Amino acid sequence: MPQVLVPTVCPYCAAGCGFFIAVEKERALGIEYMPEHPASEGSLCSKGNAALEILYHPDRLRTPLKRHGDGWARITWEEALDLTARGLGGPLKKYGPNSIGFFASSKCTNEENYLIEKLARVLGSKNVDGCARLCHAPSVVGLNRTLGAAGMTNPIKDLANSKCIFVIGSNLAENHPILSRWIHRAKDSGAVVIVADPRMTHTAWMADVFLQLKPGTDVALLNGLIHVIIKEGLIDREYVAKWTRGYEELAESVRDYTPEKVAEITGILAGDIVRAARSYAISPASVILYSMGITQHTTGTDNVQAIANLALICGHLGREGTGVMPLRGQNNVQGACDMGALADFYPGYRKADDPETIEYFRAAWGVDSVPLGRGLTATEMIDKAGTGEIKAIYIVGEDPANSDPCSQNVRAALDNLEFLVVQDIFMTATAQLADVVLPAAAWAEKEGTYTSTERRVQWSAKAIEPPGSARCDLDIICEIAKRLGAQFNYPDAASVLAEINRVVPQYGGITRPRLDDFGLIWPCPNLNHPGTPILHTQGFKFSEGRATIVPVSYKPAAEDSSWDYPFILTTGRVAVHHNAGSMTRRSPSLLEREPNLFVEINPFDALRLKVADGDEVTVTTPRGETVAYARITERLKKGVAFMPFHFPGTNILTSEVRDPEAMIPEFKVSACKITRRD
Repeated sequence: MPQVLVPTVCPYCAAGCGFFIAVEKERALGIEYMPEHPASEGSLCSKGNAALEILYHPDRLRTPLKRHGDGWARITWEEALDLTARGLGGPLKKYGPNSIGFFASSKCTNEENYLIEKLARVLGSKNVDGCARLCHAPSVVGLNRTLGAAGMTNPIKDLANSKCIFVIGSNLAENHPILSRWIHRAKDSGAVVIVADPRMTHTAWMADVFLQLKPGTDVALLNGLIHVIIKEGLIDREYVAKWTRGYEELAESVRDYTPEKVAEITGILAGDIVRAARSYAISPASVILYSMGITQHTTGTDNVQAIANLALICGHLGREGTGVMPLRGQNNVQGACDMGALADFYPGYRKADDPETIEYFRAAWGVDSVPLGRGLTATEMIDKAGTGEIKAIYIVGEDPANSDPCSQNVRAALDNLEFLVVQDIFMTATAQLADVVLPAAAWAEKEGTYTSTERRVQWSAKAIEPPGSARCDLDIICEIAKRLGAQFNYPDAASVLAEINRVVPQYGGITRPRLDDFGLIWPCPNLNHPGTPILHTQGFKFSEGRATIVPVSYKPAAEDSSWDYPFILTTGRVAVHHNAGSMTRRSPSLLEREPNLFVEINPFDALRLKVADGDEVTVTTPRGETVAYARITERLKKGVAFMPFHFPGTNILTSEVRDPEAMIPEFKVSACKITRRD
């Protein structure tokens, strides 16, 4: 049998890089690059190059399992599906629909996420959410409120047209390395690069202006930049008058954010604040990129709104080389949000508390009713599981026992459920707590669409069969739905996409026949539409023509250093690992490069603690403690420590305190102490 090249989309970050899987005799043998791909141009990062390593890993789940004492018993699919239907259906009948919860997956296709949220809602439950709650929920809230659309405004390759690139709260050189290539092109053409981050990261090495701020002070910095721009008359007055509302209130709100005051709060030199503000404002085309360094705070929504304010007053939207670019971390977190896998939005970002939304989907889905109002978020479902108000949860492709903050509390809450079913490709820490575990197909073993961070919707073809009796998520969801009385008659992903085309206006023209090349960028409302690479070129049609400037005030993080906990701990990614590590820590070539949990410490602090590079240390917060290896580095200021969140120990330490609007936990600021282990 000759070798076949099957087009696919990388399963890691949301850059949406494409490549071919070389298949021979029904086995994935290797990767072939895709030079024509508009975002990646044939390049892949270390994770993408190692993507096939997980497909044949011995840890893959191959058969359904049910809990048997302290272990597991293999069962048939019929038994597993019946057990799942009873486990969800029992609480549904006894306690009502809001006693059950659903976790969608940013690793799954758009079609699968659409069906997960639809299943929850046709059963009457408002409680459906996903991992966007832990990464970009503030972008959904903040950008919808300000710009009227929660997505990157410009495509990735447009970075090459920027004359000033402001990166804040993102180490994209390691986390989205394909994107950094486009920044280097812009820099080679004379662009100024500004980077704001608590760490001197690989991204900061590109910077002409590096703003090393204290963790949790982003609003103060952004308001300081706005203050300078207004004071020096650098705003785009014509743009502000024509396309925005709320400018006067903003100008008043930032009056006291002088460079000197902001320097005291952030630890950045006042002169650097002025320099950055001028560079961003006077450039003919400036762009802002951000990621979880902005969103994972108690002020995450305020941070996003402050970014939008900065772009709006300078008119850096709606043109080539401009824009606001939230960089999604998971391959389909954008698509999962678009599909309504959110507690507060139905598909297409229709508000869950709007009666018109309810009537629209009741008619579209041909059901008597769907629930009105915001449901519980992912973090709130965990809370209510702990108190006994949520009785059963269906988790697809997520690992909250590792990825949520204060993870020991998460595990106790999940243990308190009457029923937990987990659907995944590996036996994760969350799956270990389940009553039933359903083996799912990995991305290369199924077909469907994924939406990248630039809103590009791409079709990923099935290359190989899943191992053992594992099934694709779409088939599993449909079988469970039928057993619970829902009419889910979808033979394949294309049939689900056809329904999405009918009910999600932004995806109206993104049909299966149009996705054979490199996809389309939403909004694409009809079959004759080419897609919309750049948003807001003719104003803000998603928000009645004008954007809304929303003044925000600096609020300190929920925790700060103290006598007992003298360090501020912040968390993030490293180049070779991804999210909770369930895939990359099973990839031999990646694990070899970064095998252990570490904590970065400034040399001055290490000397005071009598800690040498490579020593084992105990890191302690008010929530618990974990052991890590010390890395001594000048990349951090004194009093700040950094740990990657890809290993189980990190989120034992992080805080459960949340943004009051987006309900995202404050992963990025935790008070801690560090001691050397003897």
